Amino acid sequence: MAKKKVRVQFRKNRQKRTRDNNLTREFKNDPSLSADIVGTERVRAKGELSRYRTIVKDQISSDSGLRRGSNNRSVDVTQCRQGTILRVQGLHNTVVADDGTRFQCQVRRILKTMSIDQRNPVAVGDRVWIRPEPDGSGWIEQIEPRHGTLMRGYRRRGHLIAANIDQILIVSGFEEPGIKPALIDRYLVAAQRGGVRPILIFNKSDLADMGQAQWVIGLYAQLGYETLATSIRTGQGVDRLRAIVQRGITAFSGQSGVGKSSLLNAIEPGLNLRVREVSTWTFKGKHTTTTAELIQLACGGMVIDTPGLRQFELWEIPPREIEGEFIEFRPWIPHCKFPDCTHRREQGCAVRLAVFDGLITECRYESYLKMVEQENEKDKDDDE
Repeated sequence: MAKKKVRVQFRKNRQKRTRDNNLTREFKNDPSLSADIVGTERVRAKGELSRYRTIVKDQISSDSGLRRGSNNRSVDVTQCRQGTILRVQGLHNTVVADDGTRFQCQVRRILKTMSIDQRNPVAVGDRVWIRPEPDGSGWIEQIEPRHGTLMRGYRRRGHLIAANIDQILIVSGFEEPGIKPALIDRYLVAAQRGGVRPILIFNKSDLADMGQAQWVIGLYAQLGYETLATSIRTGQGVDRLRAIVQRGITAFSGQSGVGKSSLLNAIEPGLNLRVREVSTWTFKGKHTTTTAELIQLACGGMVIDTPGLRQFELWEIPPREIEGEFIEFRPWIPHCKFPDCTHRREQGCAVRLAVFDGLITECRYESYLKMVEQENEKDKDDDE
């Protein structure tokens, strides 16, 4: 079978090779040693110290037993089994094979050392090839190409929250801790960039005056987003929510304390997921769900219960492209006087005129300006 060499970038190895401290002193004491050195010879990092390595892999034909994924590696599928990652916790990954068998797997070192922008090479929902061991453990050898992802930035690295999902439920609470439209807008941008259908869930409706809270539901409903008001205490919206999660693989996400786990318990009481009250001191949610987990529901569909987030930073979205993620901006952008209009201070900006005329809400416009400003600041920091 034909072979192919592929040049792959790896992370810099943190371990430093021990240097002989007497090397320089020996040359000073005996100048004749330098006569053996070739003047044109270059010292280049090799092995573990090199940022690039060459991987030799097989050219895959249709009748071969090899499978190649998104990380430029080939695996022998006759020795592996395909499955889905249910849970990622530290170095341990729970993988369910297609026949229902569960394995506690670790990621191959070569996958972890490849230079990628993510914090972790795998995420909940990933389709992977594993090499099982007799004791019920295994090794993740290959990661299949992804679709439908939810990604955020965290400490200058990408944090893939969930992969291969069909829709995301962006959960907010009317009270305790309260609705944050700017956070919702960031989720919407990330969902649209990841090819995921967003659905807005406004929980704890029993604690709010719905007459005064209706504005936020109407704000997003008129933009075409599916919205739903729910309450665990009164049961409002629970039946409709149960029907929504049967559409495919759904990720529940939102800030801490909005009631994501409580909603899942209401949909399927047998889950018995842990829940906690909002802090009476900070009025913020307590981190009860500490790691994302893929759950098969008896009513149909699969859900990913994700940890609560108090901030959501965009990842790898150029500031110039953010305008296109605000769907109400799209009809007006072509009418701006300048093709590179940033919609901040330019004369003849059609988007700003639409805001002035009430065709674009000031709340959403302010969210856009803040996103662009923060992304520009990150770009400046990276350049420095």
